[in-house]
Amino acid sequence: MRRTIAQAISSGVLLLLAGTACTGGNTITRQPLPSRPASNAPDRTSAPAPSRAKAAAVGDTIKIEGTGSGEQLDVTVKQWLDPAGSANEFSGPQDGKRWVAAQFELLNTGSASYEDSPSNGAQAADTTGQRFPSTFGEITAGPQMPAATKIPPGEKALGWILFEIPKASEIATVQFTMNSGFANQTGQWSVK
Repeated sequence: MRRTIAQAISSGVLLLLAGTACTGGNTITRQPLPSRPASNAPDRTSAPAPSRAKAAAVGDTIKIEGTGSGEQLDVTVKQWLDPAGSANEFSGPQDGKRWVAAQFELLNTGSASYEDSPSNGAQAADTTGQRFPSTFGEITAGPQMPAATKIPPGEKALGWILFEIPKASEIATVQFTMNSGFANQTGQWSVK
């Protein structure tokens, strides 16, 4: 049976879309990097207790990878601000809402330059599971993370990412994903 060029192209597009939608491997990393090296000598004086990984919190660093070769960041939530105050009288949250903000430090530990809009890959989640994307505004705590951030290997960027949430929401976690949120690995920090 002969296929037309349009059918062949259509089949190829469907295969391409199916391949990209089924990549799997999406992970959320909640465990921070160790703050100091573990002891080499095991403790044999007591029975091992079941271990539970410590969830990352404000001040902790998580290593995450991007989609490109050599894309890797050590991401730290340096501070959490709830509420975040507007730096001027011309902007602020909408009625019934408030601003919250996370100060992120992005250290490029990869071999490739990191070029992205970090706020596109950040979101906050409240205790009911509602998720909130970042927003723009100037706050009194300091400068926002630049919209167009370029970090060469070995260098870092520091800035606030702002979220607008309902006044009644209690934020539980903040997340960051490279490549404007499209990378397979996401870092998550508890802010409660």
